[in-house]
Amino acid sequence: MQDIFDKIKNNRGPLGKHAKESHGYFTFPKLEGEIGNKMTFRGKEVLVWSINNYLGFSNHPAVRKIDGEAAVQWGMGYPMGARIMSGQTSLHEKLENDLADFMQKEDAFLLNYGYQGCQSAIEALVDRNDVIVYDSESHACMVDGVRLHQGKRFVFKHNDMESFAKQLEHARKFSANTGGGILVVTEGVFGMAGDQGKLKEIVEFKEEYKFRLFVDDAHGFGTIGENGRGAGDYQGVHDKIDIYFGTFAKAMASIGAFVAGDEQVIEFLRYNMRSQTFAKALPMPIVAGAIKRLEMMRTEPEHKEKLWKIATALQDGLRKAGFDLGVTNSAVTPVFLKGSLGEATNITMDLRENYNIFCSIVVYPVVPKEVIMLRLIPTSVHTLTDVEYTIETFKKIKVKLEAKEYEASEIVDWR
Repeated sequence: MQDIFDKIKNNRGPLGKHAKESHGYFTFPKLEGEIGNKMTFRGKEVLVWSINNYLGFSNHPAVRKIDGEAAVQWGMGYPMGARIMSGQTSLHEKLENDLADFMQKEDAFLLNYGYQGCQSAIEALVDRNDVIVYDSESHACMVDGVRLHQGKRFVFKHNDMESFAKQLEHARKFSANTGGGILVVTEGVFGMAGDQGKLKEIVEFKEEYKFRLFVDDAHGFGTIGENGRGAGDYQGVHDKIDIYFGTFAKAMASIGAFVAGDEQVIEFLRYNMRSQTFAKALPMPIVAGAIKRLEMMRTEPEHKEKLWKIATALQDGLRKAGFDLGVTNSAVTPVFLKGSLGEATNITMDLRENYNIFCSIVVYPVVPKEVIMLRLIPTSVHTLTDVEYTIETFKKIKVKLEAKEYEASEIVDWR
């Protein structure tokens, strides 16, 4: 018999095995100072393209005023306890009502966290007789929710409607034997490649297959659609989404999440989501801050307009310079290059140390082997000067990559 800790020490996991070399730089890096387009990394100022502060709300004066006043009035402890027992407040209810109104759904339920809330909502909606059909590139929180399901599940190729139809047929046959139903799970905007889920095409199958549709729109909420109502609104099928999931961690630059849908279904989730039933309610400053952020999303369209001014300039400029951005049709801006893991590492260090640009880098297994993805998140607080500098820098990086300057048997210290 093996000791569990011995097993862990001998196998640190796909990311953990590189912890000694990467911790504090490639993993768990510290971005310090005021949140914005420029922050401090290891003692020097860098241009940051890796923070999900789409609308610039993280330190907007009006938002910080509400956050600060709420913290003084209530502190971070109130309310104490889970909402179902002792943590209910009028502000929590107001936020839910505001979210339902904004999303044009009958009801909404406030959740403590995006990751935890998404997986728990999926798990609560189905029982062992039901079937889940989900996109192969669904976020990890959705995949974990699917894994919690004790019944059958089928995965379809990413945004591939032929594969989707095939898996739906399997699901229909299986559910016919169990007497269960079908839940389809996908994303509004896929956070890595930036492409939207094919919601318009998916809902065309609803009449024949009688499924319900769950959409995680973490990167669509606040960034696309009317006033930021999301991908379903953008594609004209918002009313066909049965359960809409949104998070406060992206456009609203905060903590928390919500689900919105038919009143009876949301009421069921309110009483059956274990992650909420047994968890302390969101602290009042976060709730008050979310109410303010939602109000600004609804009444101040200039924040979204500024975001798209920057996103459009960045994406158009990169494409004009010959860069491959894949199939993104959202603010998420992936830049695909050809290269090895070692080259990816050296590119990252060169960008941070010599060009003062901090962006996320994605490698295998998230993308295929010999593919490097530099992932940029534009925000309303970036400037056109930031965009121009980044494009010119990426041109230089591409020249170096093609000249094999980043090839090395070990990590090069570019500092």
